[in-house]
Amino acid sequence: MRNRLAAVLLLIFILPSYFVAYGQKLVNSPYARFNLGILEPSGSFRSQGMGGTGTAIRDNSNLYYTNPASYSSIDTNSFLFDFGIDYGINILSDGSSRHNSDDINFDHMLLGFPILKGFGMGLGITTYSNGYYSISEAIGEDDPGYDPVTGRYIETHAGSGGITKFFIGSGIRMFKYFSAGVNLNLLFGKLNRTNQFDFTDYYNSYNNNSSENLRISGLNLDYGLQVEIPLKKDYFIIAGASMGSGKKYKTNFEAISYRYSYYGTTDTINWSADDSKSFIPGSIRTGLSFGKKNKFTGAFDYIITKWSESTLSGSEGYLADTRSLRLGVEYIPEKYSNFNFLKRIEYRLGAHMDDNYLLINGEQLKELGVSFGLGLPMRRTFSKANLFFDYTRRSGSGSLMHTENYFSVGASLNLYDFWFEKRRYQ
Repeated sequence: MRNRLAAVLLLIFILPSYFVAYGQKLVNSPYARFNLGILEPSGSFRSQGMGGTGTAIRDNSNLYYTNPASYSSIDTNSFLFDFGIDYGINILSDGSSRHNSDDINFDHMLLGFPILKGFGMGLGITTYSNGYYSISEAIGEDDPGYDPVTGRYIETHAGSGGITKFFIGSGIRMFKYFSAGVNLNLLFGKLNRTNQFDFTDYYNSYNNNSSENLRISGLNLDYGLQVEIPLKKDYFIIAGASMGSGKKYKTNFEAISYRYSYYGTTDTINWSADDSKSFIPGSIRTGLSFGKKNKFTGAFDYIITKWSESTLSGSEGYLADTRSLRLGVEYIPEKYSNFNFLKRIEYRLGAHMDDNYLLINGEQLKELGVSFGLGLPMRRTFSKANLFFDYTRRSGSGSLMHTENYFSVGASLNLYDFWFEKRRYQ
């Protein structure tokens, strides 16, 4: 038992550090130019297969970290470990042209275990946002943007980096049907953005380059509540709510602009640095689930985040409040079937409708998506492999708003073991 525990703890702290440092997902989205980049979906792959629901779900074999009150459902003597990667494809379209990009990378690593009966803990590391994009355009004599005064030029915009989230929390059953919990979250990361203009017709012209670097780090708390109402014949209803505390994070925003020539001359035009703290709001989540134990679950979540109250450096005028509706169902034909593997599979469907937090020229970006998932049980154990597929469409009606069709496929290994059970025989 000790060897297995040591191995998993090593993975928890070593592997995520590798992926955070070297494994940014290189899926190109021009919308990542703004704010904190593209915000990644929250939740395990079981949650994402059900449209991102989870505020009102309690499961002793999965960790629902979006509501820490759910940790109280972890079985005594059990141990949960979940490691997931996902593959993404983004198809950009502006009505006249298309561009595709894809990549595979780390998504999450989660760990859950009991302290006492009705008292559990969870910790993990997940991706919070992705700031990668790469845009380049060469303007020639036949292009609409060509000006004989400036001549031909190459325009390049690029971004890299992202924000990572580490959390640790606990949940306790305070009364028979009432649980409460809290997560301590650490956000940290760096975003780099560059804009460059190279004039190719005149070698005595100065080319222009401007760049921004944003570093962010800080702690905040998430609080969660769940009320479980058992019904007859193993039916149940669960209501849940969680709230994140808004927090002023330590940030460093640096911007520099300079010009340079083909002959090696470089002049700094402007340099500025801002070390003031940035306020990032917390989210309010409410949810409800209904189902029959080991048979089916239906759930919905409603999420509100007041992003307009944020004071994020470099994002003034680009932030809007968000509202999200998530729906999901899961069905298990016969969980304990001895002879039919297909009947033991967990089948999941979901949908989500979201206001993106990005605001361009007074118009808010919209998202609409559907998802599908499978839980594939392993032989003679409660462990499983979770698979999910999600299609999300980002779009807006403004002339500067292109359409993105984002396809995501994920796989995670969800291990469930009785690691703290005493042996009767040696």
